[in-house]
Amino acid sequence: MTVLVTAAGFQTTVQDCGRVGWRPFGVTPGGALDAATLRLANLLVGNDETAAGLEIASGRVQLRFCDERLIAWGGGRFKVKIARDSSPPLRCACVAPGESCEILATHGRAWLAVSGGIDVPLVLGSRATDLRARFGGFNGRALRDGDELPLGARTQSELRIAAQITGRLANWTGPYSSPAAPERMTTLRTIRGQHWTAEAGAKLLEGNFRVAINSDRMGLRLEGKTIPRTHAGMLVSQPVTPGTIQLPTNGAPIVLLADCQTIGGYPRLAHVISVDLARAAQLQPMDYVRFELTTLGFAQQLARQREREIAIFRAGIRTRFA
Repeated sequence: MTVLVTAAGFQTTVQDCGRVGWRPFGVTPGGALDAATLRLANLLVGNDETAAGLEIASGRVQLRFCDERLIAWGGGRFKVKIARDSSPPLRCACVAPGESCEILATHGRAWLAVSGGIDVPLVLGSRATDLRARFGGFNGRALRDGDELPLGARTQSELRIAAQITGRLANWTGPYSSPAAPERMTTLRTIRGQHWTAEAGAKLLEGNFRVAINSDRMGLRLEGKTIPRTHAGMLVSQPVTPGTIQLPTNGAPIVLLADCQTIGGYPRLAHVISVDLARAAQLQPMDYVRFELTTLGFAQQLARQREREIAIFRAGIRTRFA
């Protein structure tokens, strides 16, 4: 039970919801840059929501399936076709044995779930690819043309879902549309960090920044208005997390993403709220971003609301296909 990668695109990786409990040992959590979208896609195809799927960054990806599977995807501006049929985001679709799924990236990132999950070995409790440390996922690297990915066994949940699909597509969808790729300007909501100052904070909030070409899954490096340093020299290394906005010596902020380090010595100017990390995941080089200040209470409210929506959808799927 495998899927053949006939075209791998650029930096397509196996990702799940990341590694939990290894930060004290310097291991980044990693995982999908937009874990909520991957979780919804997994629920749509009958998987456990933490099952491993594919994160697709750019280019053309083509997959050929050896047996019947359900797939679902979500993310930015993508064109997904199974044979000649289009597959819209957050809709479950059937793929017959020998059929191919073609994914064309226009802008942003997408996450694809396959029923049974991508069954690569667990490393430290996760199947996520850590590109910098070169472990996890499929041989610790991005996929290449000709790779053959193992798939998990088809489950009773998947079979019950498939039995209620007439034709190619299911007539139900996920509870929300994942953040689309930005048009001109993306706003990321932030809360103040430990090293926030009135001057540096004002520069951050009034600036329009461009995503630099050397951005990656570790962080978005931003170009634009220089922000004055809040502290001279390096600080004692302190914990950082996805969403932390660091201020290096050149005054150009860095928004850390899922593959970020666990500690850092740059000032921690602010933190992008967890819900908006899905927006950050869609940013690519030459996109523009600005920041807006919010409160911790409001950020927590949004996070609870998102989890409530996913929980309701999870319960609905389980009830309908029990």
